[in-house]
Amino acid sequence: MENCGTNKLMGLANIYKDYFDVGAAINPRVIESGGELIKAEFNSVTCENEMKFASVHPKEGEYTFEQADKVADFALANNLKMRGHTLVWHNQTGDWLFDADKETLYSRMREHITTVVKRYAGKVYCWDVVNEAVSDKEEEPVDRPLREDSPYFAVTGSMDYLIKAFTYAYEADPKARLFYNDYNTENPAKREKIRFLLKELKERAPVHGIGLQAHYDIYFDAEELQKSIDVFSALGIDIHITELDVSIYKHDERGVDFAVPPDDRMAMQDELYDKIFTILRKNKDKISSVTFWGLNDGVSWLNGFPVKRKNYPLLFDRDGKPKAAYERVAKF
Repeated sequence: MENCGTNKLMGLANIYKDYFDVGAAINPRVIESGGELIKAEFNSVTCENEMKFASVHPKEGEYTFEQADKVADFALANNLKMRGHTLVWHNQTGDWLFDADKETLYSRMREHITTVVKRYAGKVYCWDVVNEAVSDKEEEPVDRPLREDSPYFAVTGSMDYLIKAFTYAYEADPKARLFYNDYNTENPAKREKIRFLLKELKERAPVHGIGLQAHYDIYFDAEELQKSIDVFSALGIDIHITELDVSIYKHDERGVDFAVPPDDRMAMQDELYDKIFTILRKNKDKISSVTFWGLNDGVSWLNGFPVKRKNYPLLFDRDGKPKAAYERVAKF
């Protein structure tokens, strides 16, 4: 039976029960330190890294499911929905996969996807099947949207590997919802390339939705989010916000590391979260899930990317206490 996330919460999941699911990316260490907060606030979880190829399938014929199982077991025990992340990605994948001709690669992909998806069938209700396949280069034509430096593309030379990935996932679990996931989906040039790709994919593979990663910074123009929702919903697919956070630094900002976040930047974060969730609520008929990429500021990946420094991108501080941004999201 599908894990339906029916627990009655007092936190964000309960506040947004008439809008969309609200989740967080977690791992076993976060469960140990913040399990009660997860259960109190969310009705959905995603493995941050534990279901990625290199984590569960480091060598050919060798699977290591222990860490992913811990998250899946936690979700099942607490009636939390679970998103699967991710089956096909050019990063965090062993080089051994690509030491192959095209047909061997497809065979290895099928074996991996079938093994992983079947293991979590009934526990994982949707999968980010393909992650970040579209190029960021704005000068490249819309009708050639793929990263040509991806090892998947290097071996296959076409979009066929995406079609096969979605087909294999559907064969392994026909009940799972299948998503294409990417970042910079609010960049107009990349948005159009993703739209082109999804239109082509939908005609040839079982694609149910798109995941908008939503890694923003405090200078982000929230109206671009609305434009992306309009563009992708017009394709007749579901939309998930899959990796939401709001950095207090510009992505290319260097030489700045705040031990204490400045009031002006935190006020900008509060305002942006308010705008984002105002837009998301307005589009509740198009969006069925919103996931934060991390539980609290202390465990955010942005403390180490793109440079190692303290960041404060989430709704809960390093002690797991709700910030002012939480109040803007929770009270409307």
